[in-house]
Amino acid sequence: MNKKNTILITGADGFIGSHLAEKLVKKKYNVKAFVLYNSFNSWGWLDHSEKKILDNMEIYPGDIRDPYCVKQAMKGCNLVIHLAALIAIPYSYHSPASYVDTNITGTLNVLQAAKELDIEKVIHTSTSEVYGTAMFVPITEDHPLQGQSPYSATKIGADQMALSFYRSFGTPVSIVRPFNTYGPRQSARAVIPTVITQIASGKKNIQLGALTPTRDFSYVSDTVNGFIAVAESDNTDGEIMNLGTGFEISIKETVELIGQAMNTHLDIVMDTERIRPEKSEVNRLCSDNSKINKLTNWTPEFHGREGLKRGLKKTAAWFTDNKNLAKYKSDIYNL
Repeated sequence: MNKKNTILITGADGFIGSHLAEKLVKKKYNVKAFVLYNSFNSWGWLDHSEKKILDNMEIYPGDIRDPYCVKQAMKGCNLVIHLAALIAIPYSYHSPASYVDTNITGTLNVLQAAKELDIEKVIHTSTSEVYGTAMFVPITEDHPLQGQSPYSATKIGADQMALSFYRSFGTPVSIVRPFNTYGPRQSARAVIPTVITQIASGKKNIQLGALTPTRDFSYVSDTVNGFIAVAESDNTDGEIMNLGTGFEISIKETVELIGQAMNTHLDIVMDTERIRPEKSEVNRLCSDNSKINKLTNWTPEFHGREGLKRGLKKTAAWFTDNKNLAKYKSDIYNL
């Protein structure tokens, strides 16, 4: 990928997108950041980026659900990294239609514009949730897909839409499938920020849902580096690639590691509001990342138990900074 190329990042105002946009600017790429238009003129997490980074980034407010807006944003770009999506499984129970509009139709808008504009490369963001509860571990890209929530169903639909454009029209699409990314700026809807913000707010009784499910947690810098590795590779078109560490740990053990990182003893209180319906809970996730390593040479820096402990310390340090903690509402349950 030529450094003179212009990269559009959809969802650049979000958790992973903002980290990715900043890293690409530091690597001297031309970055156009597609952020959700709103009356507050908020650029999401990019509002907190360094001025010298923002001075070297073009901000494009819009809505991924608007095909005209998406096509206008993509004009003049060589590469599109598509991260814009509605996340959070509980809210997808509440408002599934909005997930269809954003995750499926939004992806279609990107693909259609890429086809019409002859974009050189599209990287579409999937999620490990498309696998549902693991039928075997480690999970390879050939694992069956299971829509265990409206969120995961729409991400499966978006993935298949991306693959259909590759197969039908030769649109150069790569699919990156991150496992559970965590780190600074993550939404409090996720378990790690939920625990850290409750502790940082002085709570000793930590409210959580199910504790037995296992996850494969990836520190955000590893996820960002994975996206960049795919962007800079010439042999990932039409490929689906897991982006995980291959280390599996239960929610309960993760909470214990957070307590250790923050030098705090925790008592966990089961909150029934946070428990997914039985058939919707994903009980086990653990990635096989050998494919992305083979195609791009990417490997995670924060791997295994020690890597997770290092990542949790860095994450806790960011969240416990008062100016960062003030951005979160730790006293309510975020759907």
